[in-house]
Amino acid sequence: MSLAVRLEGLSLGYGSAPVLERTDLEFPAGSFTALLGPSGCGKSTVLGAVAGFVPPLDGRVTAGARPVRRPGPERGVVFQHYALFPWRTARGNVEFALKRLGLPRAERRRRALEALAEVGLADGTDKYPAQLSGGMQQRVALARALAAEPEVLLMDEPFGALDALTRARMQSLLRELWQRRGTTVLFVTHDIDEALALAQRVVVLGGTPGRVLADNLVPAGPPDPALRSLIARHLRVE
Repeated sequence: MSLAVRLEGLSLGYGSAPVLERTDLEFPAGSFTALLGPSGCGKSTVLGAVAGFVPPLDGRVTAGARPVRRPGPERGVVFQHYALFPWRTARGNVEFALKRLGLPRAERRRRALEALAEVGLADGTDKYPAQLSGGMQQRVALARALAAEPEVLLMDEPFGALDALTRARMQSLLRELWQRRGTTVLFVTHDIDEALALAQRVVVLGGTPGRVLADNLVPAGPPDPALRSLIARHLRVE
């Protein structure tokens, strides 16, 4: 299941500080889009608005046909920091996040075990965060989001703290999960190569307040050096 996401005349800010200029973007159901840009350009704030954490100054966000006014289970979020409870096992962390859905205990356990198996942690369900590597902890965080069966998956630089090898493995896992589930994915990153490796489309944000500098489809197949150079030029010209 997946939902289309739309930003309609969206302006964002904190107090008197504008973060995003009036912006119109559409992310079709089942698409994988990377929001790329330097720190401070508003990409994480956009994600927060889609998640329902950040209210618009103007305009609106819709998921499906419904305006986004608050967080909801149809929109799952994965942050850069794992934010796992150290006193709960991997399964316990995933199950706890499902309590808000009002599911029976047996259903919470079933979903938690299935999600952990899907991200390759079937043998680590009873381990505590301190017993898991950084990559494994991020897998738990991903499983926690997937277990709620969201129709939109919002990811805010989730692999930024990982070493290069683990990061590549997590990128491969994410692509496999997206291809299998068909969930709409918005992925925030400041890394051009990561954006091109993962996404079907790269939206480049820049400036203060942020604005769309470029919107490019990513061709299938090997990385396109010309597209990488084009995106890099946009980032230097912001």
